[in-house]
Amino acid sequence: MLGMLSDKRILLTGGAGFIGTRLATRLVEQNEVVIYDNHHRNSLKDTGLAAHPRIKVIEGDVLDAPAVAEAAKGCNIVVHLAAIAGVDTVLKMPVETLKVNILGTLNVLEAARQAGGVERFVDFSTSEVFGSFAFKVKEGDSTTLGAVGEARWTYAVSKLATEHLSFSYLKQYGLPATSVRPFNIYGPGQVGEGAIHRFIMQALKGERITIHNDGSQIRAWCYVDDMVQGVLKALEVPGSVGHTFNIGNPRSVLTVYQLAQEIVRLSQSTSKIEFIPWQSTEVELRIPNIDKARQVLGYEPTVDLEPGLLRTIEWYRQKLGA
Repeated sequence: MLGMLSDKRILLTGGAGFIGTRLATRLVEQNEVVIYDNHHRNSLKDTGLAAHPRIKVIEGDVLDAPAVAEAAKGCNIVVHLAAIAGVDTVLKMPVETLKVNILGTLNVLEAARQAGGVERFVDFSTSEVFGSFAFKVKEGDSTTLGAVGEARWTYAVSKLATEHLSFSYLKQYGLPATSVRPFNIYGPGQVGEGAIHRFIMQALKGERITIHNDGSQIRAWCYVDDMVQGVLKALEVPGSVGHTFNIGNPRSVLTVYQLAQEIVRLSQSTSKIEFIPWQSTEVELRIPNIDKARQVLGYEPTVDLEPGLLRTIEWYRQKLGA
């Protein structure tokens, strides 16, 4: 249940993306939802949600400040998900990554401030701000940014900047902002470059499953519904304002190689696993500490990795069959 969150007008920038679409599905039960997105990655098209009477879809770019301001008019809540993400995309487009993520966030913050009456602003940051080695990291731990010139870190730098921007708008203008750091989210409807999405598609097609380097990289994998639950709580709990929260599932930990093996097993695939050289900087370890989200938000992930993978595999199997 959504608790007290009802009868609101909610702007989701990047709302047609993977997490945004799942969030919109929950919010539209009791609220009006404005989805502002350029449809670069479009999970919305697989849902029929765009035809819902309480959904308004606006095609636009967060770099278009007047359009963002128009979309934000009359909104009580703003959730800012729009960003350039995905390692491959970031490596190819470091300049656009910085522009969209920093200037776009500034435009959305300013639109929320000008709208007046915004009760909560949620900024989507990233676990990448913890650098290459992040073991049970807490929100207050020092962020670690990679070497200047490594294109991969432009994403982390830009997202850390959005956190500072959000909390600066809180301090200077009173905009009630909070920030969430997602840790390796997966599930039905994922589009883009996520490992689980790619591995499942390769497994279901009987293609080789390709892993960067030796597959020893360690991740904690979080099912999308658990992520959405964390965001809903950040919207509802008064004490979330002014805080950043790790949202993930520290119980669902595997190496990338073990993950590929599990997907082959659960999908009953004949795919072989192949290791390919990867020259870019790699994140070797990423596991969150979520004690703060537990204590302040009452957040607790409930979907373990195997049932989450089975749900995701079945969704993609049906999509391929269709």
